[in-house]
Amino acid sequence: MLNIVLFGPPGAGKGTQAEKLQEKYGILHLSTGEVIRGEIGRGTELGKLAAEQMEGGKLASDELVLGIIAKYIEEHKSAPGVIFDGFPRTLPQAEAFDRMLDEAGTKVTVMLALEVPDEVVTERILTRGKTSGRADDQSIDTIRNRIEVYKKQTAVVADYYKKAGKFRSVDGVGTIDEIFGRLCAAIDALR
Repeated sequence: MLNIVLFGPPGAGKGTQAEKLQEKYGILHLSTGEVIRGEIGRGTELGKLAAEQMEGGKLASDELVLGIIAKYIEEHKSAPGVIFDGFPRTLPQAEAFDRMLDEAGTKVTVMLALEVPDEVVTERILTRGKTSGRADDQSIDTIRNRIEVYKKQTAVVADYYKKAGKFRSVDGVGTIDEIFGRLCAAIDALR
């Protein structure tokens, strides 16, 4: 199985790149953010809890996200691989994720971290907010908070995968195709 953790700050282009990687490598794409936003949009209990937790740019709780991931892994055991977009975000999530995958008889192949400066991701998110209508993509304060939360909570996740020898840094600035080429080169170097 080719299990990729696609890592990077909000606005790094994870969703765009994940779609392209999914097509090229024939693996599934799980965006925890999209799943959570879907639950919020449908007004489910999970969605209400997530909306409450995420107010003001905070991240959803580990318990909530781990439940979503466990369900997904169980439902897609026979998949050739998965791109985990935006997960894990905390050290407890990473440790629990490894246990989940181990129980399912697989493991993380690589963490690909898109490295993008704060000012670039801020501009990307504001641009996305104009077309998506997402309120959390239209407030500078919320965007800055999301970036800071990302930095504080996720730096240890990168260290966790570095220690495991599974971390690869990828320049996330450039055209979509340039960034995609860098990601593919990192994946292909593992095979």
